[in-house]
Amino acid sequence: MLNAQDKVTVIGAGTMGMGIAHVAAIAGHEVYLYDRDPKAIQKALEKIQYFLNRSVEKGRMDDAQAKAIFGKLYAIENLESVSDSRLIVEAIVENLEIKQDLFQKLEGIVADDCILASNTSSLSISAIAGGLKNPSRFIGLHFFNPAPLMKLVEVIPAVQTDEAIKSSSFQLMENWGKLPVYAKDTPGFIVNRVARPFYSEALRILEEGLANELTIDTAMKEIGGFKMGPFQLMDFIGHDVNFKVTETVWKSFYHEPRYKPSFTQKNLVAAGYLGKKSGKGFYDYTSDTPPDQQMKIERAILQPLFDRIIALLINEACDAAFWGVGSEEAIDTAMQYGVNYPKGLLAWGKEIGWDKIKNTLNELHTIYREERYRPSPYLIKV
Repeated sequence: MLNAQDKVTVIGAGTMGMGIAHVAAIAGHEVYLYDRDPKAIQKALEKIQYFLNRSVEKGRMDDAQAKAIFGKLYAIENLESVSDSRLIVEAIVENLEIKQDLFQKLEGIVADDCILASNTSSLSISAIAGGLKNPSRFIGLHFFNPAPLMKLVEVIPAVQTDEAIKSSSFQLMENWGKLPVYAKDTPGFIVNRVARPFYSEALRILEEGLANELTIDTAMKEIGGFKMGPFQLMDFIGHDVNFKVTETVWKSFYHEPRYKPSFTQKNLVAAGYLGKKSGKGFYDYTSDTPPDQQMKIERAILQPLFDRIIALLINEACDAAFWGVGSEEAIDTAMQYGVNYPKGLLAWGKEIGWDKIKNTLNELHTIYREERYRPSPYLIKV
């Protein structure tokens, strides 16, 4: 089991790598931060220092604490410098071959008791581990953005992962102040699998011309209590990122109809309308009028829109439970703390009523005759 005196290395100084390094330093570890681009490391350290200063300004810590935390972060220029690390977390590009190559190099540098972990959100943990001589020490640790604020961490053992690595990694995340849940090594794990209908069904409704973006967003916020509607959230995440995750999950499930990507979102990516970061997505962020006031709200149809999307979400959570992707408790915890859903979806289904959810799905299936609307065996049996 790792303790606060053990060194941690984070590979990749992008948004996620920076956040994970920040979390590890707060937990008391000396942290090495590596990236092929030295400028990326410098930028990451500057951002971490900015966030620490903001914490001081808001009274969350004093100046001495902030300086002590920042003093535990070290920029390194070559992988050989990580030889004394006890944990390495990778947060680089989502490419299997590149990740395998990285870990094969690391395996020849670090000690035998060093835990190797990936923050991948969509690739198979077992596949990454498959490139190692000793895959038993490999595990997935999927943090959520922004890592210092989001409590959830999906702990994903590979088929090859040793039981001791599995339990010690889970305990370490608790020691870091996180809320870990075990997830099976399947495409999207828990959160990115179960959350797909929030986006895909909203896009389907839009493409059918049943409601515009603002109406759908309003339905999910006003009736469901979601902090952001699906179109606002896709704009916030970035369509390049959101579409890639959807496409990866769809392909990984051998083109399962429930995860089919949207041409509408694909076209936004092609046009460079990536959302808030590019100034335009489903909403126009260059306008003087706030996005939530740019369209007329058709309130009369809010309830049916919410009923349709929530039924698909709950059905997906039911299917994840049926296939053992996570325990019922883990699935509800993951959706509440990984994507800030107002309630756990399984608990929500029970509250709404299983029969109502099944009826909504059956009505949609009768109309469309598509497999995406088939009720999960879990839902049929409940």
